[in-house]
Amino acid sequence: MTNHTARRVTANISLTLDGHYSGPGGPGDMGAIVSYATTDVARAHLGRIHETATTAVLGRLNAEGFLGFWPTIAADENADPRDRAYAKWLVDAEKVVFSTTLTEAPWDRARVVNAPAAEVIADLKADGEGDILVNSSASVIKALLADDLIDRLYLMICPEITGGGQRLFVDGLPASKWALAYQEVGELGEMALVYDRVR
Repeated sequence: MTNHTARRVTANISLTLDGHYSGPGGPGDMGAIVSYATTDVARAHLGRIHETATTAVLGRLNAEGFLGFWPTIAADENADPRDRAYAKWLVDAEKVVFSTTLTEAPWDRARVVNAPAAEVIADLKADGEGDILVNSSASVIKALLADDLIDRLYLMICPEITGGGQRLFVDGLPASKWALAYQEVGELGEMALVYDRVR
């Protein structure tokens, strides 16, 4: 019998010091983040985010972007083993893609949903086992933060200030308290942080 309360909702995202997940140039302006993505600390963090997750939740932009990148890493025997382990997990995991425009899933083992995030997460929590990872999809993370439905945050803090761009923690979110579960600092000053929601 499935334990209907055991599934944690986790979220993974990289942020700059001033709290942006992309720069002022728009969603593709990732220069302040990408340069830290291949550090040892970032790669260890990548392993951490998926080790207990069985479901990946993605927004459309990430689903399409990831599809062009991660399956090739999964198949590349010369890729960094940590990147390859994550890529294989992502390819094989159940994937739920939020979209108002897609009519069919862009990946195998994926389904498209057009519904409020809270409803979809409630359905996922009611069935299955393992963590539900909202994988770098800021729009979905924001919606779940607004409904206080995230149990664990995996954050990579990149030591740069962009001075503009999209911000994760916007004004108007409900107040919440978090406990630091893990921290690691890399040679470039990047920080891997894991926070658990205190309820």
